[in-house]
Amino acid sequence: MSTGRVVIGGATGFMGRFLASRLRTGGREVVTISRSGADIRWGDQAAIDRAVDGSTLVIGLAGKSVNCRYTAENRAEIFRSRLDTTSSLSTAISRASAPPELWVNSSTATIYRHAEDRPMTEATGEIGSGFSVEVAKAWERALFAGDLPGTRRVALRSAIVLGHGGVLEPLRNLARLGLGGPQYDGRWPVSRARRAAGTGHLPGARRGRQKFSWVHIEDVARIIDFLEQTPSLTGPVNVASPHPVDNREFMATVRRVLGVRVGPPLPRWMLELGAIGIRTETELILKSRWVLPEKLTAAGFTFRYPELEDAIRESFDLAPAA
Repeated sequence: MSTGRVVIGGATGFMGRFLASRLRTGGREVVTISRSGADIRWGDQAAIDRAVDGSTLVIGLAGKSVNCRYTAENRAEIFRSRLDTTSSLSTAISRASAPPELWVNSSTATIYRHAEDRPMTEATGEIGSGFSVEVAKAWERALFAGDLPGTRRVALRSAIVLGHGGVLEPLRNLARLGLGGPQYDGRWPVSRARRAAGTGHLPGARRGRQKFSWVHIEDVARIIDFLEQTPSLTGPVNVASPHPVDNREFMATVRRVLGVRVGPPLPRWMLELGAIGIRTETELILKSRWVLPEKLTAAGFTFRYPELEDAIRESFDLAPAA
């Protein structure tokens, strides 16, 4: 791990809490920014400027969770929360007399198209379309806007992040209730308004064959360490295990780790009704995200959790497989 002050914007979420704790344990000075419960509140630009000036690393993670219904109000907040906070960090770096050497900002692997035919890499990946993709594109534009000659910028195109809590917790509960089967796509009416907004998921992979790219949160932290030590890495970087699976294998692994034998498939209509009930969107589980970490692999990064079962076992505090 490198040395020097780290500023984390969006430090009260799943990744932010993990990174702040890990960095402090490693002896780093950490200054956190959030709407509440942090050292500095968003909107206090003078304090953000002071924290960033003289730091060695800035990590931008802030943004409203996409685990919600894509109403007009939520869509606007998803954009605003990302763009305003990224702009605030950019302003602080531009004003710094001693700017950080590295600014790592969240993005998402969802920026790529629904992919069943081949994996997406930084060099050959194709950008998709729709609301979620537009969010990712705008987020990256905000990161790379302006001239910051003293600061290298990296967009973390992260796959689904596994760890204690996060996405795995509700899946563990569903599996124990006998609802841990694969999620099947299929036909579902999409209104004209949702089509216009880019929020209606159209039928894609069938019978749980949508690809599931993932990464363990410990490897996210190690990747940030690696980025600090590898000046050649810049621009978008895919943050995903080199061994993606499909939805069927992912859910089967969750069941196997938990010792749950039964998990019937969940059809699209059931998923849609459930998503409405818990106020989320089926795109999060039905879009085929097939991403490979080409830049990290070429630079020599070694994953601690390259295999899914090991990552899930650690996330559930279970012993590694024999």
